[in-house]
Amino acid sequence: MDSQRGAVDLSARETKRLQTRDRLLDAAIAEFKRTGMAAADVGVIVAAAGVAHGTFYFHFPTKEHVLLELECREEFRIAEQYRSFCDAEQPDLDSALREALRQVMALDGRLGRLLFKDFLATHFSPTRPPREEGEGHPMLMLVVDRIEQARRDGDIDSDVDPVNSAVFFLLGVYALLVTVGDLPAREAILDDYVRRTLRSMQP
Repeated sequence: MDSQRGAVDLSARETKRLQTRDRLLDAAIAEFKRTGMAAADVGVIVAAAGVAHGTFYFHFPTKEHVLLELECREEFRIAEQYRSFCDAEQPDLDSALREALRQVMALDGRLGRLLFKDFLATHFSPTRPPREEGEGHPMLMLVVDRIEQARRDGDIDSDVDPVNSAVFFLLGVYALLVTVGDLPAREAILDDYVRRTLRSMQP
């Protein structure tokens, strides 16, 4: 009986801890969107989350750790959406790359300019804390799979390295989205980038 009560108490505490973490994450993301990570005020974040100041640092040792949490969640989110698209549509490589681009553009839209730039800065930072064991880059690996499939089907050059090509493609997408912003020519530039990427892999 006591062990059952202890398990219930532990479960309730864990649920409360996760709820507090989620409130802090949501409040921090809202503040980062408004000011950028560097200028974000932890006092504003904890006030919005309704917790004590020290609670923020219990869950997130630094503001960068908020972005790491966000990165993990968003990367798996877009990977799942991309996987669903590929499973349902069985797209050719052109459509697969355009869907990958669309998913990253949607992420840019959800986060907004300031937070998207901070998100990418953290993603590529040489000083970022290491990923947990088992955490990979699911979106990258799904794009690798599509390029590998195209290579097996003979749609692209047999010498193409799927990993390198996927890395180059996604790096270019991130760089272009940050660089072109909301320029009127944005869609044309991104369309041209996909076409040139495909051309570079042709026999």
